[in-house]
Amino acid sequence: MLARCILTIMGISAAVPAPAAELRPEEAKYFIAGKYFSYRCFDGTTGGGRINANGSVVGTIQPGGSGPTRVIALPVGTVRVQSDSICASLPGGSIQPCFTVTQTDSRSFRGTIAGLGFAYCDFVKEPRLEPVPLQHKKADVAKVLSTPTSSSR
Repeated sequence: MLARCILTIMGISAAVPAPAAELRPEEAKYFIAGKYFSYRCFDGTTGGGRINANGSVVGTIQPGGSGPTRVIALPVGTVRVQSDSICASLPGGSIQPCFTVTQTDSRSFRGTIAGLGFAYCDFVKEPRLEPVPLQHKKADVAKVLSTPTSSSR
């Protein structure tokens, strides 16, 4: 029993990166993809959004943290996970920035433009904005289906 507990703890420890650890590209994808994060950047820019596993991005941005908030939707392949890096291909952009991702705790990370340590955004997972799968009990569904409507009376 004790050996099983120790093996379980060791397995979990190996699977979950330690806080404030730079994530390898595949670890970052697992930690980030499909989850909703709010963010604040070094220049005051704020927003929230989701990077999907296919590299598409949907969210909001408020440049500089003031003025109008804009909705953004970037196509499949905008964010690319390669064996040694995570890079973005921005529409109309002449550069394709790559990023380092550092997990700061169990629900947040810092994304920094590689080579520019001052250019970063801090992201925090917002669980209340995650899609929740609908779950119905058979009894609840049967009850709804058997309830007479005003047209059937």
